[in-house]
Amino acid sequence: MDFSSFSGSEQAAMQQIIEKKQMKDFMKLYTGLVERCFDSCCNDFTSKALSTKEEACVANCTQKWLKHSERVGARFQEENAKMMSSAAQGK
Repeated sequence: MDFSSFSGSEQAAMQQIIEKKQMKDFMKLYTGLVERCFDSCCNDFTSKALSTKEEACVANCTQKWLKHSERVGARFQEENAKMMSSAAQGK
C-alpha cells in the first residue's frame, strides 16, 4: 500500500498499526502451533519432562506446521503479486 500521500505523522501511525497487526498475526500463529502440537503430542502427565516419543512428536509437528505456514505465505505472496500485476495492467 502506498502511504506517500500521508503526512509524516500519519505514515508513522500507519506503520505502528501494521506492526501491531503483524505481531498479532505472529502470536496467533505461535499460539496455534503450541496448542496443536501440545494437544497432539503430550498426553502423559505422570512426569514433568517430555518423553522421547513426545519430544520427537513435538519436533515433527512443529516442523510440519512451520513448513505449512511458509507454503501458505508463499502462495499468498504469489496471488498478491498476480493481483498487483493485474491492477497495474488495468490502469
